[in-house]
Amino acid sequence: MSALRMAAVAAEFGRDLETDFDLAARLIEKARADGVRLLALPEACLGGYLLSLDGEAGDAGPPPLALDGPEIRRLSSLAAGMVVVAGYCEAADGLRYNSVVCVSGDGVLGNHRKVHQPLAENDSYASGDGFHAFDTPVGRIGMMICYDKAFPESARALALDGAEIGVCVSAWPAARTNTVADLTQDRWKRRFDLFDRARALENQMVWLSANHSGVFGALRFVGSAKVVDPGGEILAETGVAAGMAVAEIDVRLALETARRSMGHLRDRRPDAYPGLAYPAGALTA
Repeated sequence: MSALRMAAVAAEFGRDLETDFDLAARLIEKARADGVRLLALPEACLGGYLLSLDGEAGDAGPPPLALDGPEIRRLSSLAAGMVVVAGYCEAADGLRYNSVVCVSGDGVLGNHRKVHQPLAENDSYASGDGFHAFDTPVGRIGMMICYDKAFPESARALALDGAEIGVCVSAWPAARTNTVADLTQDRWKRRFDLFDRARALENQMVWLSANHSGVFGALRFVGSAKVVDPGGEILAETGVAAGMAVAEIDVRLALETARRSMGHLRDRRPDAYPGLAYPAGALTA
């Protein structure tokens, strides 16, 4: 077994693809120089996120990119010997998806379309329909996007599919009401951090969380990129500012140690909660 050096980014990305690629290239090279082999960039880092979550008129949204198009090949070329995860607006079958891609110099390793859409996001994107882990040179990875992590089933599905590392990329803003000047005291930031730690702990997996920082349109982002171990402990974090959270961990050993005595996946009792996937409407009955 050997240690894996990984990193999650908090940074400001916008609409201009060339500017975004310049920033991505600098971040990838900085990570490479630090020995990082797995790097997570934020949701919608190629082309920026939405200007608001209220379906703001006049926002054309980020440029739609094809999974097999030149922009993703460019990202793959930048990654070279690293594994890089990055968010983008995916164009497919006449629809747009809020997607995240995992690449190395060999090409696309995995792709995920955001399943859970908050507020008016569904005005801009179609929804994905599942969660699947996939193998990479640095281990088996499962990806999700932002609001996906508010649902325990998302990370659990990935863990049950063998994911050793959960990577969640976000454009997670500060609260829209009862706002505070100090982002460290923001209640949506606290939720962001709680979800990261809970998803790692309940599935006993390594967790990598990237996010936007700064301001874009009406949204003020909370940063807070981090690396979390399978016990829910934060190994590295950026705080609310832009930065790169870097940590080194022997993933297989960490998982074996966490799951040795109290294995949350092993000790499940699916027979005791057969109605777990009941329709949302049943909650209001």
